[in-house]
Amino acid sequence: MTDPLPEVAAIVLAAGKSTRMKSNLAKVLHPIMGKPMLAYVLDTLQELGLAKVMVVVGHQAEAVQARFADYAVDFVIQEPQLGTGHAVQMAAAAMDGRFPTVVVLCGDVPLLAGETIRQLLQHHLTSGAVATVLTVELPEPGSYGRIVKDERGQVLKIVEARDASPAELSIREINTGVYCFQFAFLKEALQTLRPDNDQGELYLTDVIAAARSRHLPVASLLTTDQESFQGINTRVELAAVTARVRQQINERHLLAGVTLIDPHTTYIEADVTIGPDTIVYPNCYVQGQTSIGEGCLLEPNVKISDSRIGNRVTIKMGTVIAESRVADEVQLGPYAHLRPLSDIREKAKVGNFVETKKTVLHAGAKANHLTYLGDAEVGANVNVGAGTITCNYDGKHKYQTTIGPGAFIGSNTALVAPVTIGAGAYVGAGSVITEDVPPHTLAIARGRQVIKDIKKK
Repeated sequence: MTDPLPEVAAIVLAAGKSTRMKSNLAKVLHPIMGKPMLAYVLDTLQELGLAKVMVVVGHQAEAVQARFADYAVDFVIQEPQLGTGHAVQMAAAAMDGRFPTVVVLCGDVPLLAGETIRQLLQHHLTSGAVATVLTVELPEPGSYGRIVKDERGQVLKIVEARDASPAELSIREINTGVYCFQFAFLKEALQTLRPDNDQGELYLTDVIAAARSRHLPVASLLTTDQESFQGINTRVELAAVTARVRQQINERHLLAGVTLIDPHTTYIEADVTIGPDTIVYPNCYVQGQTSIGEGCLLEPNVKISDSRIGNRVTIKMGTVIAESRVADEVQLGPYAHLRPLSDIREKAKVGNFVETKKTVLHAGAKANHLTYLGDAEVGANVNVGAGTITCNYDGKHKYQTTIGPGAFIGSNTALVAPVTIGAGAYVGAGSVITEDVPPHTLAIARGRQVIKDIKKK
């Protein structure tokens, strides 16, 4: 089969509420390592190059559509939700005949691999079947629908567990909920569905029996990957799938040359990139659209989200970074906090219990201890003493502090913005600076020391 697949469409079932999740959030929006579970399915289909993807939504349809507005998919609203067969009816009615082959799957199977779908498509097309179902054998089939076959091994029907007889319940081969259909057959067969079951719903699985009743060929493909089809209906299943996705992500980074000291306690979200020879210690969380360069060190308990980290950066224990940029050979922490729009340039240092927000530290600048720098631009090679703060907020507005290159800010200084410290200037320790300091001058703004004899007469 060639790639892409211009004559194949997909229907993704994502309309259900899933009351067993016990959540106000639509099931397919529940996050798994930084992405909603439906995103994994749509990303897989996009990688396959399918000509068209239709997503059937129902519960919280507007929220689902808004979250995936930038995906190249068409949405179909199923209202009310009357079963899987009804959902596919709604999607099929919105499709034309340009796509002779249709893949149908659920939106809660984030582990399903693109290669598995490709194999199913290949098997379907070469078999000449009107319908092909992906199956797997389980030691404990539980609530999954059973694949009922004749003595020749041909699929006769799929029986939902709640409707199965004791003999059918003993079958170990189950329906994964992933199908291929000839579209012309599917559209016609959907019209024959009847809600003759204890749920009063239209089951897509009944399409298989409809094909056999007309003596049309139905194929199946048995997969050996018992995890790939794992759906999510409870928080327990969500946790299990999340653990597997996290393992896959960590393995990908390990194989790419990243050292994870303890992968079992390392949390790297799906869209994160990390360069080779970076070392990540336990209990680190790397989230969102974060990129980390080569040869970096993340000590324990570091949290980074939506940030760009350069090469050979040392991030010491307990440091938190959000929506910031960090250039090459920077040292951060321990226990530093880079709030959004922090920009730390080459070889700068942000030390223990230092907080930055919307601040640029130019190359070689350092703030090593107990400092707050907000709405500030700190020039190259500036030294900011311990206890320094930029007083950037007057209760209504934020103001800028500018420190020129080579300046020295003494410990326990308050810089009351808006204020500019000139290049090469010195500010004496303990000063409250409310006016601009010219370049290459010394500013001292504190009360004169007084010593009085307090001995009792």
